[in-house]
Amino acid sequence: MKPFIAITALAALAGCSLQPAYERPSPAVPPAWPQGDAYLRQSEATLPSINYRDIFRDTHLQGLIEQALANNQDLRVALANVASARAQYRVAHAAIFPQIDASGGVTVRRPSDSGTTTGGTNTGTGSSSGDRTTTSYSAEVGTTSFEIDLFGRLRSLSNAAFDEYLGTEAAARAARLTLVAGVANAYLQLAADRSLLAIAVDTEKSAQKSVELTRARLQGGIAPRTDLRQAETILATAQSDQAALTTAVAQDRNALELLVGTPVADTALPASLEAIDGLLAELPAGLDSGILLRRPDVVEAEYSLRAANARIGAARAAFFPRVSLTALAGLASTALSSLFTGGAFTWSVAPSATLPIFDAGANKGNLRYAEAQRDLAIANYRKAIQTAFREIADALARRGTIDRQLAADTKLEEAARDSLFLGTARYREGIDAYLATLDAQRSFYSARQTLTNARLVRAQNLVSLYQTLGGDQLVADLPAVHGR
Repeated sequence: MKPFIAITALAALAGCSLQPAYERPSPAVPPAWPQGDAYLRQSEATLPSINYRDIFRDTHLQGLIEQALANNQDLRVALANVASARAQYRVAHAAIFPQIDASGGVTVRRPSDSGTTTGGTNTGTGSSSGDRTTTSYSAEVGTTSFEIDLFGRLRSLSNAAFDEYLGTEAAARAARLTLVAGVANAYLQLAADRSLLAIAVDTEKSAQKSVELTRARLQGGIAPRTDLRQAETILATAQSDQAALTTAVAQDRNALELLVGTPVADTALPASLEAIDGLLAELPAGLDSGILLRRPDVVEAEYSLRAANARIGAARAAFFPRVSLTALAGLASTALSSLFTGGAFTWSVAPSATLPIFDAGANKGNLRYAEAQRDLAIANYRKAIQTAFREIADALARRGTIDRQLAADTKLEEAARDSLFLGTARYREGIDAYLATLDAQRSFYSARQTLTNARLVRAQNLVSLYQTLGGDQLVADLPAVHGR
């Protein structure tokens, strides 16, 4: 067992590492979210662990999200990348340990019958071919070309592969988060366009009645032709919007089905935005901007930085000797019956070392490249944090003012509705010209559209907060992260 004792002794030396100690760069963002009139005042220091079902409480939307998580091809690509990265890590980690193989064989050998004659004497090996045939048996176990990781080159490569795997897993969580938010936004957009279509249809019916009224007044000699033409403008506008929104609703459904990955039943689609109003929950935002460090894209950037840092250790170790070991132990005998006896035991150990002497600057170039990649990863990490901070701050700014905007648009819609009612009554009584009624119709139509768009903005802002603040913390359908 001496070969294996030698392997153990050399492997015990493999504790040195030239990998730089990792230090997380300080985020280049303020320590707290912006504050002012546009922002809500929050008291939470951290976000709770949430699930998308806590935010999106519409059962139809939840069902579509579940289908998307099962069928979406982009998410399947992300999960396949996670599996690939995990397999690559296993390969890199396995290189640290010796590969032990077992082999057995039988060799049958028969020398040539010819011999040499010197001074009349025949020096052949014998006259009987049967005596010259030899058979030998062997059974061996051992390792070949096992690199003793004295300077941590293999360990650094294993660490880099592990960090890349974790980064890929974070990318898959980001893809999942994007998918959930995408389905929610597509669902809301479809609901809003259906509401706008209903408004256009309603306006068309109202405008059609106005056209009929003005035509009758024109035929009776009460109203001029200009009143009829003005009434027809709002009718034509509503008809044009109705055609455009019918197309938009169909395209919204196509976009939703692409995300879900399967046809969506009519019963699973929202009838209008008003029908799902109130089915999106609030997501509290913490004051501490360090909360953005949990975002999947930021986590992915940090693991990329860790991997780049580990590869510097492998590049540094390339300047030092590589020690390899070949060790075999086994049994050899000319008789199968005596193969497993004590006298048949054989062993061999063949250590070797390779020291780079001249490589035309290749190792130095590899080290400089690894350091440059580390610097690039630091810049990308800080940029990811800055981008995350900006996205969250924008979402919080919108959240801080949308309720006031929605309240104002609601009052505008109510005032425009009453103005149209009064204007129509005054026109019927001949008090005002039709132009005043036309303006009231246009104002009411625009106010209803504005209110619907404000409701859409508020709903999509809640989705944006869910996404930008990191979304789900309960990701059960992704591969688990295992320790090194």
